[in-house]
Amino acid sequence: MKKLCMLLLIVASAIQLQAQNVEKANYDLAAKFSPNRQQKMIFTLKVSPHWLKNGNRFWYQFETTNGKKWYLVDCDNRTKKPLFDEQKVIAKVSEIVEEPFSPQHFPIDSLQFLEDQNAIRFQIKSTKDELIKDTSTHKKGEKQKTKKKVYYFQFDIGNNTLTELKEFNRPLPNQRWASISPDRQTIIFVKHYNLYWMDKANYDKALKDDKDSSIIEHAITTDGELYYTYGGNPSNIGTDNVEMEKNKDKRSRPYIFWSPDSKHFALIREDQRKVKDLWVVHNMEEPRPTLETYKYAMPGDTSMPQDHLLIFDVANKSHLEIDASAYKDQTLNIQNKPFLATARDEEYTPLIWSGDNSHFYVTRQDRPMKRIDMLDVNINSLKVKSIIQERMNSSLEAQDLGVIDGGKELIEWSERSGWAQFYLYKGDGSFEHAITQGDFHCNSIEKIDEKNRVLYFTANGKEGGENPYYMHFYRVNLDGSGLKLLNKGDFDHAISMNDNEQFFIDNYSRVNSVPQSALYDGSGNRIMLLETADLSAYFAAGYKFPQPFSVKAADGITDLYGVLYKPFDFDSTKKYPLVEYVYPGPQTEVVNTSFTPVNDRTDRLAQIGLIVITVGNRGGSPMRSKWYHNFGYGNLRDYGLADKKTAAEEIADRFKFIDLDKLGIYGHSGGGFMTAAAMFTYPDFFKVGVSSSGNHDNRIYNSWWSEKHHGIQEKISEKGDTTFEFKIATNPEIAKNLKGHLLLSTGGIDDNVHPANTFRVADALIKANKRFDLVFLPNQRHHYGDMQEYFFWRLADYFSDWLIGDFSHSNQVDMVEAQKDLPKED
Repeated sequence: MKKLCMLLLIVASAIQLQAQNVEKANYDLAAKFSPNRQQKMIFTLKVSPHWLKNGNRFWYQFETTNGKKWYLVDCDNRTKKPLFDEQKVIAKVSEIVEEPFSPQHFPIDSLQFLEDQNAIRFQIKSTKDELIKDTSTHKKGEKQKTKKKVYYFQFDIGNNTLTELKEFNRPLPNQRWASISPDRQTIIFVKHYNLYWMDKANYDKALKDDKDSSIIEHAITTDGELYYTYGGNPSNIGTDNVEMEKNKDKRSRPYIFWSPDSKHFALIREDQRKVKDLWVVHNMEEPRPTLETYKYAMPGDTSMPQDHLLIFDVANKSHLEIDASAYKDQTLNIQNKPFLATARDEEYTPLIWSGDNSHFYVTRQDRPMKRIDMLDVNINSLKVKSIIQERMNSSLEAQDLGVIDGGKELIEWSERSGWAQFYLYKGDGSFEHAITQGDFHCNSIEKIDEKNRVLYFTANGKEGGENPYYMHFYRVNLDGSGLKLLNKGDFDHAISMNDNEQFFIDNYSRVNSVPQSALYDGSGNRIMLLETADLSAYFAAGYKFPQPFSVKAADGITDLYGVLYKPFDFDSTKKYPLVEYVYPGPQTEVVNTSFTPVNDRTDRLAQIGLIVITVGNRGGSPMRSKWYHNFGYGNLRDYGLADKKTAAEEIADRFKFIDLDKLGIYGHSGGGFMTAAAMFTYPDFFKVGVSSSGNHDNRIYNSWWSEKHHGIQEKISEKGDTTFEFKIATNPEIAKNLKGHLLLSTGGIDDNVHPANTFRVADALIKANKRFDLVFLPNQRHHYGDMQEYFFWRLADYFSDWLIGDFSHSNQVDMVEAQKDLPKED
């Protein structure tokens, strides 16, 4: 008996000693950087200019730990000054409103420049209550409704004076359902799946009360129906069947494109009637769950949406269908004229078609997405001409044409050389020459200076010695000469250029640098530094920059770029588990290139005691070469896995503080798909995985994604009938290989990646007698909405348990750290 007691004491001591040696996950540090807390530490990160219509001037607002400031910049005179005399204005406003304000807490709202561009108007909401004037619905004995009193002010910049606008009535905001013509005389909207119109006089009534029974509206079409509407019906999107039925009686904005002279508009009428239904259940609705039905085309389906191109004549309210057919199950997209920089402060800006009053451009693409035609549609002759054609043996990307002088010349973006470049054409489609050439990726047209024949565009991968994903701004003459970099610096850049192409703002940073903003002229001469973001509170809380890196892909040749995130209390003498946060692409990689606040999926997750990395993979991004982008074509499940495995091995070899025996992987959406695939493909390598909302079975994901990025075979029979064949590998097929710990999650009403994707993996794991975990988030869409914080702590628990070995948090019922952020109850 004594020997047994001694043995039990030894075992108990060993267990206690082992418990003391278990590494503890640092939940307090992760909680310190919750989204709610970050809002109090991070303020404005970039200059977002409001360009004025008169002169080369703009204003902007910038917030730091000292509060908000407003500035006016005169580019011609190279000056930046406060938009108003802060001390004087705050004192005067405090006196009028009878409430004290300070520079750190000055609640200006709705600031806008007046028509003469020399005065501003803004409003201040007070804490005073005032009666709501409209008492028409007030019943005797009921308490009259009140609202907080709003004060309106005008500040004249020239003479530095502030005036209270006592009798001012704020202009009524435009109705969200209205598509207003460029001349503002005709208003188009959708109701009962049909197009209606009203004139300006009746719309003015609707601005005051859109339920006014005296409003006169006219039907333009009468044959619209559910799933074959005119101009679409956005109010039907993302609602259950009960709400959808109610919404058909409401007005909604149609997706239409106006001619510049307001005499015509065009739209794509999409026929989805034969597309099969899909459903999610709103389990939390009262008094009983409701069903949400929506059309959802899946890869290989025989019934696909059918696009019809329609032209409407505003004067006689008639319309015609334009025959633009060429391929079975083709898609059509009307190209729109770029918005002006000065349109930002416009409450409403109509979509205007590219071209001129007599013609516009449409992109036509076949179902396999290997053929793209740029179409010129003439509204007088009603003829369609294919002016530029693109062909490739894999899926093609397309951008809107750059239109010069109404269409006398055109600029096309194309990857025909293996790199995205710009090409110049005559208006009839005759090729002139390449504007840009080289082994770099042109991104987008920013401006076209037609008078001086200069193209301004963004591109990446041209500057040697830099991360090839860093975006830069360039100018080049339309004849291909004079290519010039306009914003030098080893940073990722984002620009905003004014409408006369004379000046631009450059916002730039890296993942490991403080964001800055500068003003340049159109030739690339730096005029002044505008702002440096204030991260002082962030650093004081313990924030540390992540570390960029590059590794070789599994082929030993291709460079991959990534970012490594450490705990902010990093100890170089310790060994840390490694987690890869993954996304396969092919449209983007989840690797940050510019400064980004702490993210749940990367640096915040690292704070519990992990090293987290993100890294690209071949096939992951279109921003390298077309070869790089096409690497995964035809193999949507497996193409990125070997690169993720190789990257983890290389990083672990490089940094001795990484314990590769404790390797986790996590991803959302496509990353959730990739996470499960990695756990099943390399079951002895990846030990722990968290797969959230993954499209695990791309046979039931949307047709556009799967057919474009995996590929579909078009078969034409001897009779001329066209069919499409599709086959793709899925995660349920290999789920039986699981050896590690896997957590699956999905939102209950995810109408993007349907919950069935996750349930099919769960079913395969159960049938293979595998243990796994599942989190189901009721009534959540694809991004988890107000349950994101809950899911973060479940994510942290899983890696804390199975990588760090600390089960203390998951064994608690209450999420103590999450509850700290909840508002206190009265």
